[in-house]
Amino acid sequence: MSDLFATLKEKLRGKGTTIVLPEGTDERILGAAARLAKDELVNPILVGNTAEIKQKADALNVALSGVTIYDPASYDEMEEMVAAFVERRKGKVSEEDARKLLQDENYFGTMLVYMGKAQGLVSGAVHSTADTVRPALQIIKTKPGVSKTSGVFIMVRGEEKYVFADCAINISPSSQDLAEIAVESAKTAALFGVDPRVAMLSFSTKGSAKSPETEKVVEATQLAKQMAPELTLDGEFQFDAAFVPAVAKQKAPGSVIEGNANVFVFPSLEAGNIGYKIAQRLGNFEAIGPVLQGLNMPVNDLSRGCNEEDVYKLSLITAGQAL
Repeated sequence: MSDLFATLKEKLRGKGTTIVLPEGTDERILGAAARLAKDELVNPILVGNTAEIKQKADALNVALSGVTIYDPASYDEMEEMVAAFVERRKGKVSEEDARKLLQDENYFGTMLVYMGKAQGLVSGAVHSTADTVRPALQIIKTKPGVSKTSGVFIMVRGEEKYVFADCAINISPSSQDLAEIAVESAKTAALFGVDPRVAMLSFSTKGSAKSPETEKVVEATQLAKQMAPELTLDGEFQFDAAFVPAVAKQKAPGSVIEGNANVFVFPSLEAGNIGYKIAQRLGNFEAIGPVLQGLNMPVNDLSRGCNEEDVYKLSLITAGQAL
């Protein structure tokens, strides 16, 4: 396991961070929860029918000591949860509808986080991204000053660590969105021991091409600098001008980035998604994520093709975000 996780484990040891894994009967989730509890890094909560979860764990020979199980059908504090949910939704949900919705493991799990019973949530092994993110946006909501959540990948290869954003959520971000994504991505980078040097990417470097697409990135760069003047951030850059010092000298002389960027903000989801997959498949980078950012409390989304190791790692990342 990379240095990224060695550092994270040291941060988490003894902190008692509680993470909800709502998909309690999935074997990948069960295996990861057992490991997290055994390693004493995270206190896992599984959500689902208690008898079913225990039966599945026994069949898989997975020990659930140190793992808490909550069953929405028999949860002791359901009345309190229903009242809190109705209040949070400010009249958009009746008490009757709240009761029904809270039988859904993602809504139930997200409310555990909102009510302080847990510090974060990891879902998506059997649910879609929308099923994971919708309750988070409705209940936990985005942080002050952030209008949208975004998804980053931590790209790791040996000692190299980079952050790519947004590769998961916003299809066509505005200048304001890109500025927020840049500032939040810098915070995520710092969490993983990366001293952020943020490049706003485009197909133009410092005015080499002009179009509505490039102007959007120019404006986003100005907004991000206003939002976080202390950040080492610049743009607009083509990737080589952001990453290769010799190219930066030619194309962007005088820029603070100097071809040494380690946080890359892509101008669209199309570019970000293609970019991270090229680095992963051609460059042999490990792509960790997507890590969701911009929420008041951490919620992260697994790929449905994930394995137990992915669940374990994303749970550690979520706990790290919660610290």
